[in-house]
Amino acid sequence: MAGKIPLSLPVPDAQYNAFNESVTRRALEIEIQNLRSEITRAKIQSDSVGSLAMRKFQFLLMGAVNG
Repeated sequence: MAGKIPLSLPVPDAQYNAFNESVTRRALEIEIQNLRSEITRAKIQSDSVGSLAMRKFQFLLMGAVNG
């Protein structure tokens, strides 16, 4: 997530434009879904089972040979 660049919301037109509204709404929905999935992933990694699995994976990678 650190590599993502924040985007500002578009300035609304003087008159209502349904297409722009739907595009903005869908973009916000997608970003909220991304945030929820990242939060869920962080929670899974911090619980005991996820933490143990992460440590096991890191331990297995320590023995890997590069090249």
